[in-house]
Amino acid sequence: MTEQTFDQTEREIYVASVSVATVWTDPSSARAIDELAISNPANVDEWVNQLDDTQKLALCDENRIQTQLLYGERVMVTKRTGDWAHIVIPSQPSRKDNRGYPGWVPACQIKKMNIADWQQPVKAVIRSSFAWLTFDHQAAISLSYLTILPVKAHHEDAVTVITPHGIGYVDTNDVELFSNIDGVRYGNGEAIVAVAKKYVGLEYFWGGMSTLGFDCSGLAYAAHKANGYQIARDAGDQATAGIEVPLEKLRPGDLLFFAYEEEKGRIHHVGIYSGDGTMLHAPQTGKGIEKISIANTIYETELCTARRYWREGGTVQNGESNPRSESSAEVF
Repeated sequence: MTEQTFDQTEREIYVASVSVATVWTDPSSARAIDELAISNPANVDEWVNQLDDTQKLALCDENRIQTQLLYGERVMVTKRTGDWAHIVIPSQPSRKDNRGYPGWVPACQIKKMNIADWQQPVKAVIRSSFAWLTFDHQAAISLSYLTILPVKAHHEDAVTVITPHGIGYVDTNDVELFSNIDGVRYGNGEAIVAVAKKYVGLEYFWGGMSTLGFDCSGLAYAAHKANGYQIARDAGDQATAGIEVPLEKLRPGDLLFFAYEEEKGRIHHVGIYSGDGTMLHAPQTGKGIEKISIANTIYETELCTARRYWREGGTVQNGESNPRSESSAEVF
């Protein structure tokens, strides 16, 4: 295998080259049982399914995982140690590094690309929970919801995209096209709720940022990303931006934050307000995303603040958030 160099010019960038890349705290964080997650191709689906709850809980309790990347997501490489690369993720804001979320990934899971290829005027975002990326002479790759790739051409039944593996194709029915200048069209609070509602029952996964499993702040991040808003990756950071909302004036789509010591301690959880005293959230390892009433629960005593990132506009049709009123082809 040819060893990849991490020298980078102004005309080059690095992007994730596996369907879901897990970002680790340091190169020693991955265990023998995590081999499926640190290879290329990565089999995160099988990895998540083979871990028991104790092994999953250790990813949090032992501070092993930081976040995840989706295929094609851009990173900055800051250094290399052996077979690992330290990165920051500009698309996932964090107080840990003003350039983006920091962490370590296996070097084999990122690839250097020409920046001109990644700056196509149109991009495709996966709107299905999963979609197949196919190639002429390579095995297909399963892409997660909200994976974004540059568009080369648009046809009636398929969209031609630029990928770390070359030119590929995704079914037109699985994607929405948007202008690289304008970005994804903004949705309102109801649209944010609609995204989270689609994944009720999906099992919680610490650090999760894909439809193989979200953690609490990952779900909030994804529901906003789907509607055109970039928010911070972690709950503590999410609670410091946006517009502060009085708890008596909550509206669907607002984020609710919960702190230890009956709201006086550190923020440890976030949920999405869904109206009538309820919220959607990813609670903890061993449970799935759920909609609950807040009253008479531990969350009622820990609720400490609420924030709003969404704006008016955008609608919900047939349970799907953020639809376009015009054909996606019109962005060309």
